[in-house]
Amino acid sequence: MFRATLKSLLARKVRLILSGLAVVLGVMFVSGAFVLTDTLGRSFDAVFADAYEGVDVNVAAKPKIDGSEAEGMPVVAAPVPAATLDRVRAVPGVAEATGVVGVDGARLIGSNGKVVASFGPPQLGENWTGESDLVRVREGRAPQADDEIVVNRALATAGKVKVGDRVGVLTLQPKQEFTIVGVFGYSGDRDSIGGANEIMFTTPVAQKLMLGAPDTFSNISVTAADGVSNEALRDAVAAAVGADFEVKTGAQLSEDAAAGLKEALSFFNRILLGFAAVALLVGTFLILNTFSIIVAQRTRELALMRAVGASGRQIIGSVVLEAVAVGLVASVLGLGAGIGIGALLAYLFGTFAGGLTLAGIGVPLSAVIGAFAVGLVITVVAALLPALRASRIPPIAAMQDVATPDRPLTKITVAGAIVTAVGGALLALGLTGNAGGSTLATILGGVLFAFIGVALLTPLISRPVVSLLGAIFAWSVPGKLGRLNSGRNPRRTAITAAALMVGIALVTGVTVILDSAKSSIGGLAQDSLKAELVIAGAQSGPRPPSFDPAVLEKAAAIPGVRLVDGEYGDLAMVGGERTWVAASSDVAALRQIFGAEPTAGDIDRLAPDAMLVSSDTATARGLSVGSKVPVQTSRGEARTYTVTGIYASSQLTNPVVLPAQAARDFTIPQPIQGFIQLAPGTRVADVQPQIEALLADSPEVSVADREAFIEQQAGQLDGLLTMIQILLALAIVIAVLGIINTLALSVLERTRELGLLRAIGLRRAQTMRMITVEAVVISVFGALLGVVVGAGLGAAVVEALRDEGITDLVLPWTQMGIFLGLAAIVGVVAAALPAVRAARINVLGAIAHD
Repeated sequence: MFRATLKSLLARKVRLILSGLAVVLGVMFVSGAFVLTDTLGRSFDAVFADAYEGVDVNVAAKPKIDGSEAEGMPVVAAPVPAATLDRVRAVPGVAEATGVVGVDGARLIGSNGKVVASFGPPQLGENWTGESDLVRVREGRAPQADDEIVVNRALATAGKVKVGDRVGVLTLQPKQEFTIVGVFGYSGDRDSIGGANEIMFTTPVAQKLMLGAPDTFSNISVTAADGVSNEALRDAVAAAVGADFEVKTGAQLSEDAAAGLKEALSFFNRILLGFAAVALLVGTFLILNTFSIIVAQRTRELALMRAVGASGRQIIGSVVLEAVAVGLVASVLGLGAGIGIGALLAYLFGTFAGGLTLAGIGVPLSAVIGAFAVGLVITVVAALLPALRASRIPPIAAMQDVATPDRPLTKITVAGAIVTAVGGALLALGLTGNAGGSTLATILGGVLFAFIGVALLTPLISRPVVSLLGAIFAWSVPGKLGRLNSGRNPRRTAITAAALMVGIALVTGVTVILDSAKSSIGGLAQDSLKAELVIAGAQSGPRPPSFDPAVLEKAAAIPGVRLVDGEYGDLAMVGGERTWVAASSDVAALRQIFGAEPTAGDIDRLAPDAMLVSSDTATARGLSVGSKVPVQTSRGEARTYTVTGIYASSQLTNPVVLPAQAARDFTIPQPIQGFIQLAPGTRVADVQPQIEALLADSPEVSVADREAFIEQQAGQLDGLLTMIQILLALAIVIAVLGIINTLALSVLERTRELGLLRAIGLRRAQTMRMITVEAVVISVFGALLGVVVGAGLGAAVVEALRDEGITDLVLPWTQMGIFLGLAAIVGVVAAALPAVRAARINVLGAIAHD
């Protein structure tokens, strides 16, 4: 039986390779994700080991606000007083202690007048502490005067600046001019560590611009005396400085910094694995179809085996063994492809992140285990049903001309209805918030069950729908034949179409959700935002762009300007809960610009010790006018504010508004947005150029009219949609392979039939047209299913998000039409090879084919 199985495999190499390709692509995603995260993880380990190479012990104050950059604002550690440096130096075992200023947020304005951007690595503003084994000045000298800086080679190259250039630098304060007097690099001929852009000032200037206070440091770097271990020195220093400080060894700092980035990488890894799951789900349809057709074609062969003594268990083993062989080969190929893809993505990430030096490409055990586990399990599971069907072939079938009769669809229809109902119930639980702490898992489970249920129901609707679609081509004999062929085996057609359905349904569903979100955001802003001009910038990292607050005062003095409001923003602890807070330069203008309506108290003025809250926040926290609320901002000491007004909540208003004075203690003490309302009759075109002139020293931001601003904000979702569409394109590629495989096997199965058709006058071109019509009908049927299912699921999610501000349901009719048109093209492409093969059939040999 083993030898017979091997011969069967060798006799069907091409068709099994086609089905194996689906597994190869899915496994590639799985193993590639693990290779990528392993490579980047080890690369960041090396980066932080280098960064803390000369640090034995580090002292830093605990941050006042715990958070993460993923929440939209960098975490700010409290400054370390210079007096603490003196205490550390007095600790026995300390050989040297250096006060260090190193804070993210120093942006260099390059030779083109624009801020040198960084997509990931920090933009550090530091104090020059002298050369070391790690840091060396390559050109020029160290900074000595207050208007002198040195920059690392990576930043000098990116900004196209050199020693002697006069450049602008943005920090906690507006643009200031400095002269570059030196360019430095790192040991090993490195231009940066981890792609960071670094600007070093004299210590007093760094303290003023990066910490906002003199005689303070962001941390203290400590070197141990000979014979003193880092751990012992850490404990001694910790006892000396007290509980308000975090004291760690350099190794601990390296591990903690790398762990934070690895956590972000794990999220990215889960995204890639999610798309791999989609690809493998589609691949399951392809493998199931392939083995089902092969079993159908081998009915007589399998019956002969049964007749000569093979048991049903041996037949199952034979088919499963073929699946194992296909899965093993596909896993090996997929693992190899995954290593290549992981290496390529790591290279692109390193380049995009500003020159991250990559560790050697490694293959973690998780990638190998994942590749073979996924490849084998998916292939074997998909082959089980055809294997069971093969074991039930009676020996008598070997003695007759066997056709594969259509079986009743009752069982599969009932199963499909039950699974679809379960999917609908899970979606309802998840989308209505009744799933407890497993909302995401419940929704994903509902989507999975819904897809499987629809796939099971597909045979029931395939025949009438396919017949209707095929009627378009029924004007010719080849068209009629292609139409009949596509509907002759509902199960086969359904499985082939379902593979395409999954990819298109997901793309359609995501498009519905994001387009609805864009429309809702745009509509809300059009209705609520009563400012003709908006000052803002596109955020490309954890730090939002900001501008000089003096711009607000100057803008208010421009003729035709009626109201001006500057918005500051930060994360703060409000009543013990981490909350996004805003500060307004003019709350009376804020109210009119956003159309905010008071529900209690006065929202037209705000004393230095007062605060405003939204109605939702007031209800959730039990606040009312007169309530006292402690607020801890990222800088400064905690203060207690009194609620003096409550305003109606909307998607455009912040939950908490503090007075403008509070912004001095924000992470970014500058406005991040500005709103300008014009007097009636004033033209936007007359005022906008004057505002642009005021922003000459704030190159991170620009001024736009309301429509352009709304379009810019909503357009941020387009990049996300494009990324999802690219990743889901893999599932559609697998579905195309499925159509090719199904048609190829179908042509082989109908060899005699095609010979007879050619014998009675069907020409080669007509034969090719017949196969093409069959492919087009199947692919358009799958796309139609995908569009309908995707639009339905997308609409359900939009309805569930109505309370979150997504109130408009937008069906992307243009995209859905494009999907159907592309499906027709996919059908033509997929039919090319099978159609050529069918046209080249030897007529006499085909008629004699058994």
